[in-house]
Amino acid sequence: MFNLFKTKGNFLETDLHSHLIPNIDDGVSNWEDAVEILSQLCKLGYKKVITTPHIILGYYPNTPDIIREGVVRLNQMLEDSDIPILVEPGAEYFVDEKFYEMVKAGEELLTFGDQYILIETPFMNKPFYLEDVIFDLQARGFKPILAHPERYSYLQNDFQIIHKLADSGVLFQVNINSLEGYYSSQAKKIAQRLIDNQLVHFLGSDIHNQKHMNQMRKTVKSKLFQKCRQLDLLNSTL
Repeated sequence: MFNLFKTKGNFLETDLHSHLIPNIDDGVSNWEDAVEILSQLCKLGYKKVITTPHIILGYYPNTPDIIREGVVRLNQMLEDSDIPILVEPGAEYFVDEKFYEMVKAGEELLTFGDQYILIETPFMNKPFYLEDVIFDLQARGFKPILAHPERYSYLQNDFQIIHKLADSGVLFQVNINSLEGYYSSQAKKIAQRLIDNQLVHFLGSDIHNQKHMNQMRKTVKSKLFQKCRQLDLLNSTL
């Protein structure tokens, strides 16, 4: 089994984007699949997985308590199976008006590490209040991480928006499988541009199922993934 950390010490160590709590979003469909995927991540060299179910009010109305309960069950199953990997709770928040209202109202938001919070946007169009959401999150002491920026059409069409977001303090998490064109050739192109511009702060699996896991085992052997070893990634700080 290929190990991510065979050279240059702890390269990633922690995954910060996955969907491994069954039946609360579009991720794994049962607990057995979740444990099997975590076992495979462990064999790849991961020590910790921050699982991040979608929170999209009206579609996936998850709460911090729902996610924490799922994580407790996952960790118990891993312990029972003698799989030495730790799962911690996080969330992937969809930036829409309802999320903006949650932020302004001071509602509890799931963070991880040094007050990091993972956010996503619609794929086609940039929310007109995105900058306001980012400002308000930062005002509350959170550090926003934009999930898979390489996959958004509005960023693919205007890379300057990425620079503006970076200048405002937004961090970027690229999906590992984007590095082999799994989502699209354009996503791979933008991922490479982000790498070349030193604008990748985290690599994430974004694993939803075994198909993603199978692809990831191939992607970690790719030249572009190996190039990421040269980046100052923050995964191992989580």
